[in-house]
Parts: sequence; C-alpha cells; structure tokens
Amino acid sequence: MAPKVGLFIPCYVDQLFPQVGIATLKILEHFGVEVDYPESQTCCGQPMANTGCTNEVGPLAKRFVEIFKAYDAVVCPSGSCVSMVTHHYDEYFQNDVDYENLKGKTYEFTDYLTTVMGVKQFAGRFPHKVGLHQSCHGLRELRLASSSEVVGEPFGNARALLESIEGVEITQLQRPDECCGFGGTFSVAEEAVSCMMGEDRVHDHEQAGTEVLTALDMSCLMHLNGIIRRQKKPIRVMHISEIFAECL
Repeated sequence: MAPKVGLFIPCYVDQLFPQVGIATLKILEHFGVEVDYPESQTCCGQPMANTGCTNEVGPLAKRFVEIFKAYDAVVCPSGSCVSMVTHHYDEYFQNDVDYENLKGKTYEFTDYLTTVMGVKQFAGRFPHKVGLHQSCHGLRELRLASSSEVVGEPFGNARALLESIEGVEITQLQRPDECCGFGGTFSVAEEAVSCMMGEDRVHDHEQAGTEVLTALDMSCLMHLNGIIRRQKKPIRVMHISEIFAECL
C-alpha cells in the first residue's frame, strides 16, 4: 500500500512559484506516493517567529498539527519551513503526542525521496552546469548536507541525486555553504547587508561557470534571482524539483 503524504506548500511558493509545488507533486507521484494537498493549510508561522511575534505563531502551529497529524508523512519543498515545524514548535506544545509524532515524520522534499523512498538516482538528461546553493536551515538545522565548519566525511543526498542525472556537471564554488543573505525578514530589516551577501553568492556561481542555479529552498532562489535579473546575469534559476521534473 502506497504511503499517504500530506503535501505542505509554503505561502511564497503557493503565491509566487506554483510550478514548484506542481513539480514536487509530479515527482512524488512518479515514485508511487499517494499525495494529498489539504486546502485548509496556512502559513507555518516562520515570518512571525523571525520578527519576534511569538504569540502569533502558536495558533498557526496548532492548526498545522491538526491538519497534518493524520498523514503517514508530511513533505515540503522548503527546508526552512520544515525546520520551523521540526525545530521551533516545541514551545507551543507541552508533552503533546500528536506534535511529537508529526515532528518525526515531517520531511524536506529531497530528504523524503532519499531517506524514506530510497531514491538513489534519476533517469533523464539535463546537460547543464548546475550550481547547488545550500540553504542555512537545511544545512545547519536539518543536516541535509555537510557544512565546512564541521570535521567529518562530506555528505549530501540532494547533490548525489543531481550528480546521478546524465549531463549534469556540478560547479565548484569557492565558498560552497555560505548564506545567500535572504533570511526572511532579515532581507527587509537589513536590506543593504542582505543584497551584498546575495551579490557575493551570485559572483561565486558566476566565476564557477554556473548555468543553472538550484537549491532546496525557493526563498533563497527568489532572493538570488532578483539580483541575477537586475544585473542581467546569464544564470537560470530552478528549484531542484523543477530539474527533476524536467528529467521525467
């Protein structure tokens, strides 16, 4: 029997990048997952938490748990939103069995594909030099890839999936796990610093020869794509689910 997954689509993806949600759905269904999209879902509360409005997060957290608790797993194409649910909801739940169960079965999209579904490679062809941006939440909270400040054997399932696609060449960055500068409301409160950090990231991909810039978080890509478009850089931006979908 196919696992039944609740598809959690972040607000900004729903409003600005619906093609990412559609690509995520296509890939999950391609691998035999029964996917349901609960239309009553709302924001996970991360923007409020980032700005210190913690009282406003509580109702959203409780609503999230109520909506998604019945599924075998919850999958989301955003490491930052998954991190919010699994790492920052604890203060709103005291010994809550539903939340503890949900926390253990909420996954970032590529993490679910590799660790739960056991996907090791993708068929198809994508003949491009691909630059992989490692977003901070996915890297340092969800531990989806190794970070340069930690000693140990390098790992990264998303990179391995990309490398399995015929024609993909992963570009080599000078600073492979540096923040893009978006940081949600940080980009509003510290606009100049945010833009400078983003420009540094774009420049690193440019010197590496990146043709397609991808990531596990569309929020980071939204920030970087704004810089790329304003500076008229010849770099295409795609969420990793879009690359996978193009390979089908």
